Amino acid sequence: MNLPLPYSYCKLNKVTITNENNHSILHVCGELKPIILSSIQDLFADTVEKKIYSDDDFQNLLTELYTDKTEDLDFSELDNLNLADIANSISPSDDLLDDKNKGPIIKLINATITKAIKARSSDIHLEPFENKLSIRFRVDGVLREVLQYQKNITQMIISRIKIMSKLDISERRLPQDGRISISIGKREVDLRVSTLPSSFGERVVLRILEKDKTHINLDDLGFSSETLDSYKKGLSKTEGIILVTGPTGSGKTTSLYAGLKEISDRSQNILTIEDPVEYALDGIGQTQVNNKTGLTFAKGLRAILRQDPDIVMVGEIRDKETAEIAIQASLTGHLVLSTVHTNSAVNAITRLRDMGIEPYLLSSSLVYVLSQRLVRKLCEKCKVIDDDPKSLKILEKYNISGAVYKSCGCDECEHTGFKGRLSVGEHILMDGVISDLIHKSASENEIAEYAYSNNKKLFENGLLALQDGKTSLSELLRITED
Repeated sequence: MNLPLPYSYCKLNKVTITNENNHSILHVCGELKPIILSSIQDLFADTVEKKIYSDDDFQNLLTELYTDKTEDLDFSELDNLNLADIANSISPSDDLLDDKNKGPIIKLINATITKAIKARSSDIHLEPFENKLSIRFRVDGVLREVLQYQKNITQMIISRIKIMSKLDISERRLPQDGRISISIGKREVDLRVSTLPSSFGERVVLRILEKDKTHINLDDLGFSSETLDSYKKGLSKTEGIILVTGPTGSGKTTSLYAGLKEISDRSQNILTIEDPVEYALDGIGQTQVNNKTGLTFAKGLRAILRQDPDIVMVGEIRDKETAEIAIQASLTGHLVLSTVHTNSAVNAITRLRDMGIEPYLLSSSLVYVLSQRLVRKLCEKCKVIDDDPKSLKILEKYNISGAVYKSCGCDECEHTGFKGRLSVGEHILMDGVISDLIHKSASENEIAEYAYSNNKKLFENGLLALQDGKTSLSELLRITED
């Protein structure tokens, strides 16, 4: 498809042209001025069709059309460049779809970010090795390499990223953290930048945080109906502690944000202390931990409790001091939501006890624990029936009949076999028996024996997604301990 007009012109005048097979489509938002029409009519093909769009639809069209333009790069341009010229050639606030900045390094960075966002990546890894620079994307929790290039461009790329994120470009011996706010058409994106010195230069990781993802709802996370209902029941409490557990990258913060959105209304004061604040939530007061100024989770939580909150979210309980303040807050009429890094729901209880929390306080304050993982969803276009004998043997053990599916790979999913992720969880909704077991300092095995006699374990809930054709057995085994 040919796009004869530059993006900046289209965005300003709210008009664009697509030419294909001697046929032109004139895409217009609002009234087209005669002077604009006369200036572009020479670009029309033999036949012309006109389409009218609303503001939002037109901006979405521009984003879709012009994002593709940045994918094909001429790396032959990357040889003889002046670093100062590259650094000063664009402003970090420029729209990445605007191609007026022709610097090859800038073009490479812009195209890499654009391509990563289109691929639904959560992170971009720039990794220098002895003889090459490797760029990898983490898509659906799995890293894959998208580019290898000669190492001599590494420092130019890293310096440009540092300037965009307002970091010290002369400091190469210490790790640094920064942030970049950009726009790709209509989409607003924050990039959290982390640099780390290594043997062959600085490694850079950019975490992609799309602002429109704050619209996610609890029902969109993919939990089983049983887990979802129990989480909503826990959120309906007016006091106590709700914990979401799991390893890094398992979707804990997203589940907390979705939970806050579920219960948020203007009749309640909801405050958070996070490290860092990943997404801005409308109507919720958010504070970021700042270790340089001494604002820790514990100090921030103490200050929040003097702000007359109804609901408090603590990004993570890492130490005894934070845990004790959170428990005291829950016992004095506040609903507290937080995360703990543990492997199972029951393990969260023993982790807090190991921190030094008294069992009688824990039994009185804890109301709900959710442990979760993220599994990749099978691509609906190419998934195939799993008839592997090993798979069938495992399924027989769990009395599962009927067809289940496995990954294959096609152009739609970039030949990975997967597209998107969903949450799989296990939960404990506290009752009198579990509270008594915690109060009596029962072992983890004793608590687990009772808790899982009434609730499904993580793997069992994952089997429900497997039976629904949403994921594969190999993917389920990858993220669980069974």
